[in-house]
Amino acid sequence: MQRLKHGLAQPPPRERILQAARELFYRDGINAASVEAIAAAAGTNKMTLYRHFSSKDELVAAYLSQLAEEGEGLWDKARTLHPGDAEAQLRFMLKRASEFASEGRGRGCALANAAVELAEPRHPARRVIEAHKRRQRERLVELVRAAGYAKPQQLADELFLLVEGARVCVQSVGREGPGSRLYALADGLLTAAPRRKPAKT
Repeated sequence: MQRLKHGLAQPPPRERILQAARELFYRDGINAASVEAIAAAAGTNKMTLYRHFSSKDELVAAYLSQLAEEGEGLWDKARTLHPGDAEAQLRFMLKRASEFASEGRGRGCALANAAVELAEPRHPARRVIEAHKRRQRERLVELVRAAGYAKPQQLADELFLLVEGARVCVQSVGREGPGSRLYALADGLLTAAPRRKPAKT
């Protein structure tokens, strides 16, 4: 039976461990957050943690996979809110990225931070980061193409770099930095970008 806390059942140990890892990895950094600290924050012990995750590396990969899955969910939300309207979906995604940057809280993008910390190319979490970022870029190219822009790969790369740069600015210079102008800069790129000519009938 799950333990009760203030009369409510606690989440299962795996969920508590992942939540604690998420908070500590983001706040303190992956390398600084120890397995002991994560287990304590989750209200459990190292033995239980290792029953669910064979190593800290596996826990890091699971943490980043969870973040990547949430990021994928945002694309689904864009389609739900703006069905069949690629331009509106694109602008929705850029506005959400801009909101993240303008909030100026925390340590910036968790996946970008992890990529800096995890220098070993064979680390299982690096595969998660690289696959997620590649997928984000591919989906952006698809969306820009569907919105009718003439050079979708070039424009998507410009937008991708703008978003990634704004996320880093959150950590390096805070909410007053260039990241606060993300949407305005993205809007300028979209406005200036050439559109495909309509097909002749």
